[in-house]
Amino acid sequence: MGKELNMSFIDLDAFIEQKYLKTISQLFDEMGEEGFRKIEREVLHEVAQFENTLISTGGGTPCFFDNMEYMNAHGDTVYLRTSVRELRDRLKMSRSKRPLIKSKTDKELESSIAEMLEKRDVFYMKAKYILDTDDLNPNNLKDSFLGLKQI
Repeated sequence: MGKELNMSFIDLDAFIEQKYLKTISQLFDEMGEEGFRKIEREVLHEVAQFENTLISTGGGTPCFFDNMEYMNAHGDTVYLRTSVRELRDRLKMSRSKRPLIKSKTDKELESSIAEMLEKRDVFYMKAKYILDTDDLNPNNLKDSFLGLKQI
């Protein structure tokens, strides 16, 4: 997507891992969620200063401190809205990398996702743009995203 928009791309979690030389799971284990969220906020503020950059945040990023308001003030935000079932199917494969879901069964995972979305939706809905992604593949996601920018 960054290439299509002629922008740099940063995955916030990967940026944090490179900066701290630890995985997100290690940071969670060592500092707890509160400590990790403080790091996440500091790094978000750092990368938001970069010009012409597309930033992918973790799902919790918009929900802590004033992060969503900060992101809206410093750029365009897009909520890639996805159903619980679709998220479950996507997250099952990367479960071990995600501290909040790594020990959950499939049924617990689906229930946990539904619970999280219910709590987080109030933050996600503050995005400047909302794009439903269940039926999108990488190619039509790109077209849909580029369409948002043309509004």
